[in-house]
Amino acid sequence: MSGLSNSLRTQLGPVSLRSPLIAAAGTVGSVVDFAPVGALESYGAAVAKSVSPVPWPGNPAPRIGSSGIGMLNAIGIQNPGIDAWSTEVGPRLAGVAVPVWGSAVGGSPGDFALVAKGLEAAGVAAVELNLSCPNLEGERMFALDGEAAAAVVAEVRRATGLPVGAKLSPNAEDIVAVAGAVVDAGADWVVLTNTAWGFGIDIATRRPTLTRGVGGFSGPPLKALSMRCVWQVHQAMPTVPIVGCGGVASADDVVEYLLAGAAAVAIGTAHFAAPRVGARIRRDLERYLRRQRTTVVELSGGGIPW
Repeated sequence: MSGLSNSLRTQLGPVSLRSPLIAAAGTVGSVVDFAPVGALESYGAAVAKSVSPVPWPGNPAPRIGSSGIGMLNAIGIQNPGIDAWSTEVGPRLAGVAVPVWGSAVGGSPGDFALVAKGLEAAGVAAVELNLSCPNLEGERMFALDGEAAAAVVAEVRRATGLPVGAKLSPNAEDIVAVAGAVVDAGADWVVLTNTAWGFGIDIATRRPTLTRGVGGFSGPPLKALSMRCVWQVHQAMPTVPIVGCGGVASADDVVEYLLAGAAAVAIGTAHFAAPRVGARIRRDLERYLRRQRTTVVELSGGGIPW
């Protein structure tokens, strides 16, 4: 795509990106239905909403709500299943003006592998493994256990030749250990992070904000939690490619994540308030890079410890 500065280019493991901006899963639908309203030309890639082996109905309403300047959600990954998704979305992927990555979710390593194979057949450019959704009924998060997360990655790695990223959780007791486990199992990069556990009460009804009670907390307040994960993983394993994700709403946020050790940065919740937010962030980031006479690659990992 022409029009983007070369200073934006970056490398995420085996994947070359024209821009460090990634549209995060769950915030841009299937990507193809977001294309008419979002400035996708500003992104290096866009991640479609997670898909499971069979249709999932999601959680009952209310399943989304505000919490200060943050957001709570317990959608429950409502989706039509990989077969229907491939039929409905797959044929339209080639017409999208950005590489589309698929997101796989399931209840076992075999489930993830089955979805990854389906996503590859449908034509996605890479597969992100959603190991860290915090609002699935009765499911323990794979991303809280390095061994369990690694088992998923290893099974998927055997099932597909596509680049694979593992999306991890800020709720993990030892994020460095989990990141190391998934990379050792074959993940090409890690995404740090998904939403954190959160909870709210509607003071008018005295009921929890979400029917599930606890859900995923995202938005600006998540940034410090996710930044901590990026910094710790990069300091411990400086060669591991990282996508920073959580609370990004400005070019300054992107620069912070890059300095902490990210090679690319995902924009998520900000899309709900401003679908074309990526265009503004990209323009502001280009201005910053020009003023500083630097590039995304030079910024990545450039934070200086005390």
